[in-house]
Amino acid sequence: MELFEDPRLTAMGLIVETHEGLAAKTAPALSEHGLSSVDFDALIRLARTPGRRLRMSDLAAQTAFSTSGITRVVDRLERGGLVIRESCPHDRRTSYAALTEAGAKRLAEVVPQHLLDLDRWLTGLLTPEQLTALLDALRVIRDHVRPCATAGSDLAARTAEP
Repeated sequence: MELFEDPRLTAMGLIVETHEGLAAKTAPALSEHGLSSVDFDALIRLARTPGRRLRMSDLAAQTAFSTSGITRVVDRLERGGLVIRESCPHDRRTSYAALTEAGAKRLAEVVPQHLLDLDRWLTGLLTPEQLTALLDALRVIRDHVRPCATAGSDLAARTAEP
C-alpha cells in the first residue's frame, strides 16, 4: 500500500474536513445571536450540566481550553450577562461558571436553528442506525483521546447548590 494512501490518514482527514465544514455551516446562526462557536460550546455545556454550572477547571477540561483560555471566554460571556462566576463556600481556590437566565434564553433562541442546521448538514444525512453507530464510535474515540471531556458532570450533579 502506498504510504500516503493509508486509511488512517483518510480517517483523520475526513474528521478534520467534516468538522471544518460543519463549523462553517453552523456559524452564521450562532453569529446572528451574537455567539461564536466557542461561546456556544461553553454555554451548551453549562446548560446540559445538572445545576447549570461547572467548576472553571472542569469547563476548561471539557472545552479543551487552558485555564487562562476559559477565563477569557467566561469573562466575555459574563460581560454579556450570559454567565456568572460563583465562589465555592468550601474552597476559596475554586470558582464556578454558572449559566444565567439570560444565557439560557440566548441558547433557547439559537438552539432551534442550530438543530435545523445540524439536521440538514449532519444527522439528517444518516439513517438512525448510522447515527447510533457514529455516536458510539465517536464516544469510544473521545474517551481515549480526551478522557476529561466530561469532567465535572457528575460533580455538578452532587453539588447543585453553591
